[in-house]
Amino acid sequence: MSFRRLAAALNSIAAVSLSPPQSKPIFHRTIQSQLLNPNHSLFISQFSTSFLVTKTPKQFRKKRKKKDSPRTKSVQHDSHKIPHFESIVNQDAALRFIIRTKDYLSKQPEHILRLDDARKLYHELGFSRGRNILRFINAHPLLLETYRHQDEKMWFGFTDLMESLIQEEAEIMDAMEADRVNTVRKLLMISANKSIPLSKLYHRRSLFGIPEDFRDRVAKYPNYFRIKVEDDGKRILELVNWDPLLAVSAIEKEFMVDEDRVKSAFNFPIKRRKLLDLHKDDSKKLDLAISLPLVSPYSNGSKLDNWTVEAEKYRVGILHEFLSLTLEKKASIHHIIEFKEELSLNKNTYDMLLKQTRSFYLAGTEMNWVVFLRDAYDENGDLIHKDPQVLLNRKLYDYANVKDLKEAECGFENAATD
Repeated sequence: MSFRRLAAALNSIAAVSLSPPQSKPIFHRTIQSQLLNPNHSLFISQFSTSFLVTKTPKQFRKKRKKKDSPRTKSVQHDSHKIPHFESIVNQDAALRFIIRTKDYLSKQPEHILRLDDARKLYHELGFSRGRNILRFINAHPLLLETYRHQDEKMWFGFTDLMESLIQEEAEIMDAMEADRVNTVRKLLMISANKSIPLSKLYHRRSLFGIPEDFRDRVAKYPNYFRIKVEDDGKRILELVNWDPLLAVSAIEKEFMVDEDRVKSAFNFPIKRRKLLDLHKDDSKKLDLAISLPLVSPYSNGSKLDNWTVEAEKYRVGILHEFLSLTLEKKASIHHIIEFKEELSLNKNTYDMLLKQTRSFYLAGTEMNWVVFLRDAYDENGDLIHKDPQVLLNRKLYDYANVKDLKEAECGFENAATD
């Protein structure tokens, strides 16, 4: 009896093992299909893998270095930069809006402008195209203000404080008229043909502190200036007479005071000098010849051969004199290009100035650089001799950078104490 029961149990187990399975887990079916199909990848899964990180997160990716371009590449290497000169360039860029807006609004009736019209004048007012001009206006509440006119349009104009600064500037222009006349005379004396288009002087009037109505004031000085009208209607300002007392460059004046310093201010190296085997006295004479810009900017250096040492000395000397006539003893590439014909400059002006590191410092980028007269500034980056117009500009900058009048006045008191 027990034997029969054992045989029945074995038969039932064999029947279960030999019958085909009704269902298998998905995992087993997947493995079986992969084994039967040798071309099927073992790494393909029918489960979703969207939750897996398949790309390097942005914060961990290596940043590609942008290619240097003249628009972004600095003139000076980081190790050679002079911070206070670079900061002056950055400050001028930040305050471009308030300076251009001051000049433009000063010529408008009642010193006001409709906001809708101002949005189209991005170049004239000095703000970036497409930017909201209202943000620039609100950034200088001590100098600019907005209001709604009777026509229900928004307008903006000068505050009372700004109007007082404009009046103070007009008084300075009147008081400094004789000095500005001499500046223009010297500019004409160093120019190639002793003449400069009036439009150029007008466009760059702020560089030399020339008043807005200078073109009208010229008529008061017939012994100094003459206006010639060309066939195309262009008005040219010409020098009437030469004044030998004015024909003394800033370098020559400095030479009388500190001869040794001026001798070391410039350097025009001669190739293969060591091979000359010069005597000590001859070597000293050569040092003098290759250091000073011996060609006066008030001479007719425009006729010198372009690639001679004398011609380079003349161009260095004339740029030094040009910068010494500016209010802040600096000029941008745009200022220099404006007068390139009058100053007899060529395309190598940039490289020429880079070599004269003792007297000039170039700041900014290769496309928009500014050249400074180094000796006109102290070690803190302040002008040694400040024109009254420069002092007024500094006051304007201070008011533009603060939003509270008391804060600005405290700043002026601290500056006066220092």
